[in-house]
Amino acid sequence: MDRSGPVARLRAAVSAFGRTHPGQRWCVALSGGADSLALTAVATRLRPTTALIVDHRLQPGSAAVAERARAAALELGCVDAQVLPVTVGSVGGPEAAARTARYDALQGARDGAPVLLAHTLDDQAETVLLGLGRGSGARSLSGMRAYDPPWGRPLLGVRRAVTVAACAELGLRPWQDPHNADPRFTRVRLRTEVLPLLEQVLGGGVAEALARTATALREDGETLDELAAAAGAGLRTGSGADTRLDAAGMSDLPVGVRRRVIRAWLLDGGACDLTDVQIRAVDALLVAWRGQGGVAVPSGLVRERLFAGRRNGTLVLYREPVD
Repeated sequence: MDRSGPVARLRAAVSAFGRTHPGQRWCVALSGGADSLALTAVATRLRPTTALIVDHRLQPGSAAVAERARAAALELGCVDAQVLPVTVGSVGGPEAAARTARYDALQGARDGAPVLLAHTLDDQAETVLLGLGRGSGARSLSGMRAYDPPWGRPLLGVRRAVTVAACAELGLRPWQDPHNADPRFTRVRLRTEVLPLLEQVLGGGVAEALARTATALREDGETLDELAAAAGAGLRTGSGADTRLDAAGMSDLPVGVRRRVIRAWLLDGGACDLTDVQIRAVDALLVAWRGQGGVAVPSGLVRERLFAGRRNGTLVLYREPVD
């Protein structure tokens, strides 16, 4: 094996991840595409590996594609390979719904082991651009973590072209997902239109620069999260869904810390999928209080809606039935 070739580069990246996050075994999410196929080939040489192949059943012949990926995983040396058929819903649009179904299936099948995902530096750059376009704040621009238990992403510092070249070096034939060329999907247009244009206009290195930006923002954000956790602990009263936040004390906090306290409080109270706009609206109950009503926040509730409001000098969470 060429010690400077693509397979060696992938092996170095996965080995470094393994040294930082030790364990006896791991799973790898395998689609059959170049990124996950190359990751699987390398992972099996380093640690006992189980391949988890999610069949979204969104395309004709998906079961056959999944079975080919399972066979390839076993040929590469995986100790086990499982096909996980899922039903994709509609909440959040097709991309978000498929992602939710996929992660739920992987979570249910991993049997306590971490799951390696084949996200590359290119995926990280696309994630940062998506967050920038949506205006969803620094947290979204921070991109994906290399390890967000149980999810591991050892290839975040590796370009997608390296995984394609690694498959060629190993004689592997990756599956070409037609969805990856479908311009109806936002990520596809970012990948095929926006990033190449940025590379051309700015003279190259854009993907690497976006990934560095994500790292810097994530490091700053983690520091602010620690400060917010310490500050919020002294401003909460009650417990569970009845936890309240002291409005006067919250108003004295720096804005970056205050909004992180609000976010954590909302999530602990049952909110989910929060946007920067919603957090700012709740923040206005503190810093722009004019007697306004509560702010609806998304939650997993079916017959009720979750609200944040201000009562008797505190922020409270309450529910109202859906009409």
